[in-house]
Amino acid sequence: MEIRDERHGDEDAIHALTAEAFQPMPYSGGTEPAIIRALRASGALTLSLVAVEDGAIVGHVAFSPVSIDGVQDGWFGLGPISVRADRRRQGIGRALIAEGLRRLAEDGARGCVLIGDPAVYRGSGFASGRFRYAGLDPRLVQHVVLRGEAPSGEITFAPAFDVAAED
Repeated sequence: MEIRDERHGDEDAIHALTAEAFQPMPYSGGTEPAIIRALRASGALTLSLVAVEDGAIVGHVAFSPVSIDGVQDGWFGLGPISVRADRRRQGIGRALIAEGLRRLAEDGARGCVLIGDPAVYRGSGFASGRFRYAGLDPRLVQHVVLRGEAPSGEITFAPAFDVAAED
């Protein structure tokens, strides 16, 4: 398996993978593929990595800037992240996250946040307790510090996260 930057021409495969990955999820509103397209179109898709196996994209992760209490200061949001159904639970998502965090740290990022199940993301170094998001259970609002100390406050994701589901 190779992890590489998204390339021109990968967009439709990423879109299809993301739609397939989130379709069965009860917490999904179906907006994830549109979010990635909107992040890309707005220039807010800071880092977009794909996992490729035998020429096919089997995983994808997106990172985009976030603000904390209205301030953008080197923190990024992780997501959406998708892995092809027949390749889940084989370490692809964790490998995508690790490579993304490595690259963000290399570029001087201070940290990364995500909304998700602590049992899933704890193994990638994420912890709960410093951030809030839209009234969600604070245990779902997780972070990893890459440099310095973690601030605390309310997270705001890129405007692309406000897109409506595609038909």
